[in-house]
Amino acid sequence: MNSVEKKLIAVDARWVFRELSGIGRYTLELLRQLGERGGDFRFLVLVRDAERKAFIEQAAGLVGREHVEFVELPHGVFSPRGQFAAAHLLRERKVDLYHSTNFMIPLPAFPRKHPHAVKCICNIHDLIPLVHPEFTPRALKTRLFPVYRGLMHEIVRRTDVVLTGSLSAKSDIMRMLGVEEDHIAVVADGVDERYVPGGEKPSVQGGPKTILYVGRCDPYKNLPGLVGAFAQMVREDGVDARLRIVGSPDERYPEAGQVAQRLGVANRVEWSGYLDDAGLLKAYQDADVLALLSRYEGFGLPVIEAMACGTPVVCSNAASLPEVAGTAAWQVDPSDTLGSAAALREILTNPEAAAQLRTKGLEQAKAFSWQTTAEAVLRLYGEVS
Repeated sequence: MNSVEKKLIAVDARWVFRELSGIGRYTLELLRQLGERGGDFRFLVLVRDAERKAFIEQAAGLVGREHVEFVELPHGVFSPRGQFAAAHLLRERKVDLYHSTNFMIPLPAFPRKHPHAVKCICNIHDLIPLVHPEFTPRALKTRLFPVYRGLMHEIVRRTDVVLTGSLSAKSDIMRMLGVEEDHIAVVADGVDERYVPGGEKPSVQGGPKTILYVGRCDPYKNLPGLVGAFAQMVREDGVDARLRIVGSPDERYPEAGQVAQRLGVANRVEWSGYLDDAGLLKAYQDADVLALLSRYEGFGLPVIEAMACGTPVVCSNAASLPEVAGTAAWQVDPSDTLGSAAALREILTNPEAAAQLRTKGLEQAKAFSWQTTAEAVLRLYGEVS
C-alpha cells in the first residue's frame, strides 16, 4: 500500500494538557503506539499550540514518523470557533476518519440528519454526571446538566462508533444514552511497559507502611472514605502507616483534608500533588498497597498500573473495578469503613497476603497493554473508514 492510498485519520490530541490526566495519558499512549504500529494509515494529530506539539511529539516518540503530521488548532474543543475551525480543517484536509479521545466532537462536521463524508469515532470513558450526578456536585457538567445531557445525546447520534474501556461503561452508555450495542466498541486501557516492580520497598528498612492513592478529589473517588478507613486502621488498629495522595489538588473538594484533621491523622497524610511519569512510577513501586475505593470508575487505570509494579491493591467492588481487577485485588464495599480498614490492615501486616496479591496482580496486569489497545483501535479504524 503506498502513501497515496493510505486513509487519513485525524486524532484530536487537544486533551493532552501540561499535567496529564487519565484522558491525556490515554491519548499520549495511543499516539505512541500509532506511531509504531499504524503505518497502514496516515495520521493528522490536532494540537492546541506549538508547545503541546513539541511535548507530544517527544513524549510519544513521534519525531521522524513520516506517517504522522501535526496541525495546530488554537481553539478549545468546546468553543464555537473551535467547533467550526475543526470541522473546516477536516473537510479541507479530506480526512477519512476523526477520532476524539474524549466525549466532545466538532458537531458541524457531523450533521445529524445528513450523511457525513468524514467518519467519526469518539471515546466516552464514563458517564458519571448522568449515572451519579450526586458524585460531581461542583462540576460544570452537573451545574449545566440539561446542556450536558442534551450534548451527549447529540454526540452519540452523530458518531459512527462509540469507544469505551469497560463492559460496565458500555452498559451505562446503552442505558443512559440509548446507543445500540453494535455501535459501541469496548477496548480496555493498557499499562505502559515501563511500569515494572522496583527494588525493595522502603518500609522494609523500617518506618511506616505506605498506602498510595492516585487520582482526583471528586466525590465519586470517595477519598474522604479512604481517609476514614485509614484513620480507623491507624488509630483503632494501631498500624504504623501513612497515606500518600498523588494528584492535583482541587479547591472545590476539600472534604478529605477536613476528615483527616477531624480524625486526628492529618500528620500522617502526605499530599504529593501532581507527579510526572518518573515520579508516579516510583510512587507505585515504593507503596506497600494501592487503595482505590471509588464509588464509580469507567476503567480504573491506577489499579492495573500498581499491579504491574508489584504493588498489592485494595479497590471497591463498584462499576468497572471488579471487571478490571478480577481476583487479583482485595475488593471492598466503598461505604464499608471497617471492612476497608480491615483489608488494608491485613495486607500491611500479613506478608503472605501481600505476596499473594502481588503475584496475582502481576499476572492480571499482563492482560492489559497499550499495544493491545492500539491494535484493537487500528482494526476499528479499518472497519469504520
